Amino acid sequence: MRKLQSQGVHHITLVGADRQTSIDFWEGVLGMPFIFEQPNLDRASESHLYFDPGDGRLITVFTNDDRKPDPTRTSTDVGCVHHIAFSVSRVSFLQAVERLDERKIKHSGVKDRGFMDSIYFEDPLGLLVELASYRFEPPHGFTHADVLMEAHKIRLKRNEYAIAEIHLADAIEALTARSRPTLSPDREPKNPY
Repeated sequence: MRKLQSQGVHHITLVGADRQTSIDFWEGVLGMPFIFEQPNLDRASESHLYFDPGDGRLITVFTNDDRKPDPTRTSTDVGCVHHIAFSVSRVSFLQAVERLDERKIKHSGVKDRGFMDSIYFEDPLGLLVELASYRFEPPHGFTHADVLMEAHKIRLKRNEYAIAEIHLADAIEALTARSRPTLSPDREPKNPY
């Protein structure tokens, strides 16, 4: 038996209401360009809208102008999607509260997640959306996931509750030391003063 190895998220498809509500939210609030539209090839009564979330992947929405937005919170029963998170740059994240407030969109305020900061709010159909901003940049040649896995190992070794900034800094240092050689015989911290 062998695995079916994934190589990233290809796209996420959501069931939307009418076409304009989807465009107004995904492009008009979250800034995702509306890149193309075609019929839902499995259900002719629906349209299939495609948005670019910023990484070249896709967020797609099935729409039907006979459906109206219902802001009731989408189900969080077992097997349902709890929320969908989007990466935003630090400078955009620092303006998120103000930009949500000016639209009168109810939100969680900034949540400290140790390795990132988050803000949660619902789309017009009750789907919980998270804007997430990492507090670190991975060293060249590594991903955020590489740093988080290393930070996790450090956290467990220290028997600490959750990943914090110190774990991230130590993980970045460890990954850098392993991936970049030096001519120095001793890489230990020094005080040259």
